[in-house]
Amino acid sequence: MPMFLPHDDTHHETDPASAALDGVSGTALWTVRMRAQESARADALFDDPLAAEFLTRSREAGTPPGSGLLQQVLPDWLAVRTRFFDDHLLAAARNGCPQVVLLGAGLDTRAHRLDWPAGIDLFEVDLPAVHAFKERILAGHPPAVARRVPVAADLLADWSGALLGAGFDPGRPTAWLCEGLLFYLAPEAVDRLVAAVGDLSAPGSTLGAECLNADAADSPFVRPWLEALSGSGTPWVWHLADAEHWFGERGWDAEVADLLALPYAVERFAPHLAAHPGLEKQSMLLVTAARPAAGR
Repeated sequence: MPMFLPHDDTHHETDPASAALDGVSGTALWTVRMRAQESARADALFDDPLAAEFLTRSREAGTPPGSGLLQQVLPDWLAVRTRFFDDHLLAAARNGCPQVVLLGAGLDTRAHRLDWPAGIDLFEVDLPAVHAFKERILAGHPPAVARRVPVAADLLADWSGALLGAGFDPGRPTAWLCEGLLFYLAPEAVDRLVAAVGDLSAPGSTLGAECLNADAADSPFVRPWLEALSGSGTPWVWHLADAEHWFGERGWDAEVADLLALPYAVERFAPHLAAHPGLEKQSMLLVTAARPAAGR
């Protein structure tokens, strides 16, 4: 099976709005290509029917840079990461979080593809150029249950104001997600973003975040990937070594997922671990956190 699906625009004209997706925004096209590939598998960990539509309507999506071991693992990592956060968000929504906020949402389609409980408001925050392309593709595809609210904002500027203006209620518990986002930001920008999330989070809110483990950043597995990203103009510049402590200092009760406790992750990574017994299993961290009640 090829690592990436071929680009096919036989039945659709390329949407010119996709040309504005460059830099970090352009990585959304890599991701949607891998989501389309995953959805075509018999053993898919999720199903994203809209991914192929994004792919056929976009300019050439390209592939992640470089050809190291991590790049070979990347499609399976994305599948596991997606399934993990799917489960996390659904659990939060079913246990008292009526709002979901995807920060740096890209071409995410969770509003459409997940089995949400009734009454969910799902806010997607990303740059205007991302929304300009996304809205044209999603026209005529309303979510079945969730109320999807696009929020055009720069996460390096006043995105909180835009979110509040779109109807977000900071008095209600919220499930936040930072997937494929934080490592592109400078440390001070991550601090500002997480502080803003905390300020907007009622007790009972949750946070999901994908982080690069600082202890693995110089390993033979990760270093070539970081060098390739830097050379392509989309460097990863933020990482941390102790996620529980870092998020704890910012008011969150956090834990790092043990991927080897997840049967679907063990099954998907088994061929990679068999071929490369020394492969780091904690290079990337999937963090979930909860906002405790006031006074704790």
